This record gives sequence, C-alpha cells and structure tokens, in this order.
Amino acid sequence: MIIQVGSALAYRSIPLQSAYCGAKAAIRGFTDAVRTELMHENSGVSIAMVQMPGLNTPQFEWARNKFAWAMRPVPPVFQPEVAAQAIFNVARRPVRELWVGSSTIQSIIGQFLFPGFLDRLMVKKAWEGQMTRRLNADDRQDYLEQPVSGLHKTHGRFSSEAKYRATAITSGVPGKALLGGAAAAGLLLAKWFISRKKR
Repeated sequence: MIIQVGSALAYRSIPLQSAYCGAKAAIRGFTDAVRTELMHENSGVSIAMVQMPGLNTPQFEWARNKFAWAMRPVPPVFQPEVAAQAIFNVARRPVRELWVGSSTIQSIIGQFLFPGFLDRLMVKKAWEGQMTRRLNADDRQDYLEQPVSGLHKTHGRFSSEAKYRATAITSGVPGKALLGGAAAAGLLLAKWFISRKKR
C-alpha cells in the first residue's frame, strides 16, 4: 500500500503558493498515472492519496518568506493529528482518494463546478487569509539552504484555533450523490408524467 499525502491545493490553486500548488498537482497526476500502471500489471500494490486541509505545522515558522508579515495557513486550520488519523484510516481501509476537512471538500467540488467564481474569491480571501498581523523578525532564519535549529516540533503557533476533528469523504461520494440525486429526480419526473396521463 502506497499513501501519497496531498492537499486541497492539488485541485484548487491559491495565490502566493504557486510552487507548492504546482508540486501538489504534479504529485496527483503522477499518482493517477502510477495507479493505472499498477492496475495494468495486476499488481498487488494499491496506491491512495489523502488530500489535506490547512494544518497547524511549523512550516510557517521556517519556510522562506519575503513578505514583511508572517504567514499562516488559510483557515480553517486543523491539528497535525487530523492528518495522521486520516492516513492511518486509509492504511487500514484503503480508498482511492480521501478528502479531509470541509474546506478541502468545498475547494475540490467548487473547482469543478465554479472555477471562475473561486478565482475571484481567492483574490481576496486566500491572499489576506495567509497573512498575519505579526511582522517577521529581521534576523529570521529559514530552511531553504540549511536546517533551522530549535523548530523540530509537530505543532505550529495556531493551536488556539486549530481543530482536532475533521469531516472526511472519499472522492467517490460526490459522484454517487449526483447519481442518486439524478435517479431521484428521474423517479419524481416519471411519477409526475404518470399522474398527468391519468387525468
């Protein structure tokens, strides 16, 4: 079993994260291709992907940032334990893809249904949503060229708002819901036509 850790940003890119979004989209494309290759070979190896929401990790402390303001994950924010539990659940009960957090679900479905609207929404919400009111220190170090000492921890500085629970659905749920809705609508329409003929 191979589990790839992805992000909602693999589907819905946001400003200021072009490199990250591109990398996550590439991992998704790579994973989909490898999955079909494994299926073609009748391999016993399965591959899954877990798409994560914004997590309260230390990455915002040591990632390079050329803005004056300290950065943050776009809310809502979830604790790393949410990610760990999701990965553990997929390891126990494999699925093709798991979407973790309501923000992930909304972003992915919204990208399929209303991509232009999300473009306009991200201009304001995602740009300002990644900024804090805290200025970066002049001597702030980052890990781009060498490790930063003292920041080897699991939680970031957003624990006061980070959630320990998240809704999660498999990537097949929206399609099943759509088919179920279409079937229900078809039955109602058929019932309406039958009632019209009886008059």
